Amino acid sequence: MSILSIHQLYKYFGEHIALEDINLEVPRGMILGILGPNGAGKTTLIRIINQILKQDRGEVKFQNERLHRSHIFNIGYLPEERGLYKKMTVQDQLIYFARIKGVPYKDAQLKVDFWLEKLSVGAWRDKKIEELSKGMAQKIQFIATVIHEPKLLILDEPFSGFDPVNAALIRDEILELKERGVTIMLSTHRMDSVEQLCDHVALINKSKLLLHGAIEEVKERFDDKIFEVKLQASSFDFPISWQVVEKSDLLTLRISQSDYHSNDILSQVMRFGEVRSFGFLRPSMEEIFIKQVKASDHG
Repeated sequence: MSILSIHQLYKYFGEHIALEDINLEVPRGMILGILGPNGAGKTTLIRIINQILKQDRGEVKFQNERLHRSHIFNIGYLPEERGLYKKMTVQDQLIYFARIKGVPYKDAQLKVDFWLEKLSVGAWRDKKIEELSKGMAQKIQFIATVIHEPKLLILDEPFSGFDPVNAALIRDEILELKERGVTIMLSTHRMDSVEQLCDHVALINKSKLLLHGAIEEVKERFDDKIFEVKLQASSFDFPISWQVVEKSDLLTLRISQSDYHSNDILSQVMRFGEVRSFGFLRPSMEEIFIKQVKASDHG
């Protein structure tokens, strides 16, 4: 069941088409990666969902209801360009953001205490935002995004500004929120984060949705059915169709599976030496991303 349904969505800025016929289902309780190069239309889509912009055509439904202003209390949005009030203290800032999302004052205080402790920033509660490091301010922005316990969380480049330790901390928090049933839309250029976190992906380029689906289904769709073999070779009289990609102490071969069963290929390879590793060469999301964007640009 989808928490968010988008049907035939269009957005224009003058004569420029920012979004064209976008149809997308966001599965409940999953992490959806929103991918695309700069200028593809990702931010426009996110702003429509957050009701910062209004679509020109099409429909957005939240929990099977047409999107309206009250739904914003169930959505958390972390924009790529952060927005904190530099002269406010951390505590006052977080209570303020919780209150405008409908959290009662006493509950807001308790939630602030909980999150400051959880992300190890309690000692900074009385500091002004302008006194914080960039990474510390990013933590406060993350807390402000989740403090009202949204059902849908939209994160635009959430790891920007974090060192590896704190990036890992935020990754763990994102996964924990998913385990608690929060649906997450993650917009990022970091394909390693997509591989680690996302269950589904949607790729947008030049205002159009190029592909979407579960990551494993997408990888299967673009799988060229290639085996990669590492071999301690005793003979080099390989079939001409086998591709040698690396020569060192071990040879690395790539072999198409299209005409053979895996057991047949393994039997053939063993004739040429000792097999050290043997397995499918699955495409990465980065490879699929680059290939599809290039095809779209030249299509």
